[in-house]
Amino acid sequence: MLGSPRAHLALRAWRPPCGGATYPIEQHLRPILEHAVAAPFAVTRSALWRTTRGSPAEAFARQVAMYLAHVGLGLTYTAVGDLFGRDRRTVAHACAVVEDRRDAAVLDRTLDLLEGAVRLLAGRQA
Repeated sequence: MLGSPRAHLALRAWRPPCGGATYPIEQHLRPILEHAVAAPFAVTRSALWRTTRGSPAEAFARQVAMYLAHVGLGLTYTAVGDLFGRDRRTVAHACAVVEDRRDAAVLDRTLDLLEGAVRLLAGRQA
């Protein structure tokens, strides 16, 4: 894309988050979600962005990343779907799966800590 006549357009693809400030979703949130989810769930960073489901561990890590983008950062299902290349209904399902598994104390505490870390890294208030 760099070097193409439309390279400047990709850098200006800004989306307004819920708070009203603007930032490029692709360049700002992807690394934050990668750092927050890949290591704790023992998956590669690239596994979060694959178009295929992957292993069950990779799929759950991706669902957690979608959940954090929605709950932790306040993005809509549609915005999260755009970020991950998925449909908004897939994001809604991912969030429901993660919510259902929050009954486990270890996962619940992990998600609480990751939500705080994602908000801190993205510069958002709780």
